[in-house]
Amino acid sequence: MSWLNFFETKTELKHQFGRGINANIPKDEEDLFNKSYEAFEKKDILNAYEFFLKSLQNYSNNISNQNIVIKRADEKLNFEIFQGTAKISGTITKENLYAEAIITKKSSANVALKRLILERNYQLTYAYYFSDDEYIKLKLFFDNITMTPQKIFFPLREIALNADFDKEYTKSEFLDVPIEDIEHLKPLDENELHIKYDFLHKWIDEITAKISTLPSNDNAAMQSFILLYFIFKIDYLLVPKYAIFQKSSKKVQEYFSDENLSVEAKNEELRIYINELKKMGYEEFKTNFYNAKYTFNPNEKASQEEIDVFITESLAKIRWYKNNRYNQVIPTIYKYIALYLLYNYGLHPVTKALLHTLVEIQNPDFFNSLGYDTLYDTKSSAFAKRAIISRIDDIISPYQSRFKLLKPFGDELNFTSLNEFSNSFYLQLKNLNFEEI
Repeated sequence: MSWLNFFETKTELKHQFGRGINANIPKDEEDLFNKSYEAFEKKDILNAYEFFLKSLQNYSNNISNQNIVIKRADEKLNFEIFQGTAKISGTITKENLYAEAIITKKSSANVALKRLILERNYQLTYAYYFSDDEYIKLKLFFDNITMTPQKIFFPLREIALNADFDKEYTKSEFLDVPIEDIEHLKPLDENELHIKYDFLHKWIDEITAKISTLPSNDNAAMQSFILLYFIFKIDYLLVPKYAIFQKSSKKVQEYFSDENLSVEAKNEELRIYINELKKMGYEEFKTNFYNAKYTFNPNEKASQEEIDVFITESLAKIRWYKNNRYNQVIPTIYKYIALYLLYNYGLHPVTKALLHTLVEIQNPDFFNSLGYDTLYDTKSSAFAKRAIISRIDDIISPYQSRFKLLKPFGDELNFTSLNEFSNSFYLQLKNLNFEEI
């Protein structure tokens, strides 16, 4: 059941971080999944779907986030799935499943948006766009004859993720086209928005100062680490939506995919965008944020081997910079590694929670401003060693009954400096063993 790894571990967070789900799965998730599978085999369709949908619900502080709402009638099951801006409304009978998400009003869509939507249909596997008398919608239809939990998971995930992305894209790229059915979105606390705005500018000033310390010749690669680190940092810690997210993700995609541009030219594009962010006023900044419910994680699951390779290659680059005495970029690369993994990979819940802990240690001022306990004091260079070891134990221990070789590693970490700590942390991540014996 590899798709189960799209869910989260039992670490409670008071804020949204990154693009994944910051919540807990049901304690009886595996039992619900098994009951769903058995019910499908018996052609007990409505109970099968009810068990399955309940297995996708998530919780914060043992309270349901209502990311999935189920209403049962005698001969049908109505449901709603929430994913950011998207609300998926569906009806299930013994014969079939129908689900849809409203994007915008048909009368509001211009020619360019309609053309884009038609092109999107060629990119989707299960869902497709259509319009009724009033709305443009993304819909899904399935026959229940041979349905299983595995067969329905990925279609529901596709419609949810794509409806959310396309609504955000429409909001940011077609400014005169209002997106619809977003009453479930909630504004962020004004104090939190001010904190994020202030840290955005603080971080821009920091990377500008850092780049000014680099050697004048042959520094393009070092600049890339600093600039990309900033983009990954605002994505994971500030979690902007709409225009900021769309433009940031586009810049990252262009950096890693455009082989015709030099590294220097790519860096210049990143600098131009960062300067745009610096000039953005608070009132415009705040329109790029909201609180929402999420059911599915966006990144495909990565293997432990892929993560090992990336960490190994990144640590080798750090050794090269250290041997060549380019020490000023090394702390940035140590922070870049965690944020790159969180941005680009679908991680096992244990790995993701451990990386979040490392990010929390590496960014104590930001987390302290949001009300989290300080795990590393930058002034004294002191770690909250016992709290860190306890956190690692809490993350790993719930999974040890399933993964017998998975061991807490807090006592193996090097607490002499933040760089040494980060290095030892990544080495321990490489040694995580998820083999089921």
